[in-house]
Amino acid sequence: MITSAPWIAYPEIMQASETKWVFRSPTKMDGDDIYQLIAACPPLDVNSSYCNFLQSFHFSQTCVLAECNGEIAGFISAYLKPGCADELFVWQVAVSPKYRGKGLAYHMLQELLMRDELRDVNWLETTITESNQGSWKLFKKLDSLHENQGQTSTFLDEDKHFKGKHDTEYLYRIPLKKSQ
Repeated sequence: MITSAPWIAYPEIMQASETKWVFRSPTKMDGDDIYQLIAACPPLDVNSSYCNFLQSFHFSQTCVLAECNGEIAGFISAYLKPGCADELFVWQVAVSPKYRGKGLAYHMLQELLMRDELRDVNWLETTITESNQGSWKLFKKLDSLHENQGQTSTFLDEDKHFKGKHDTEYLYRIPLKKSQ
């Protein structure tokens, strides 16, 4: 799926009239570019490039890639939870430093949730470390659009699960209110 946007609803991301944005499902050819983007986006965990190729191929329907004038600007990896066809788990949200602060992450999330393949999704889940304020802001914004019904809980504990090698990951579960 490819979506071009005139940015009428998102004027904060429009930098110049010659800017061309495209939102699409990734392909296998995007795997290495996604790997490079994520590596440039601390504090995101860098997985193997093979993982990014699998996301781009096996999970392309639940991931979104944003391009600005042909340059990769952002990526969201997500998947439908096994056995839970109405629950979308957002794994990572990466926005190139060049495109931060313009509403791109939120727009990618909205583009993803509007896909026909995800029309039955009623819940969005993600995990966030306490210090990742950008992610908290993004998902609280989504939660506010859906009447602030989201709940957080400890998902993976720093000591118990990570043995002190990674910060605690908090699960943020947001019920998605369907528009009438």
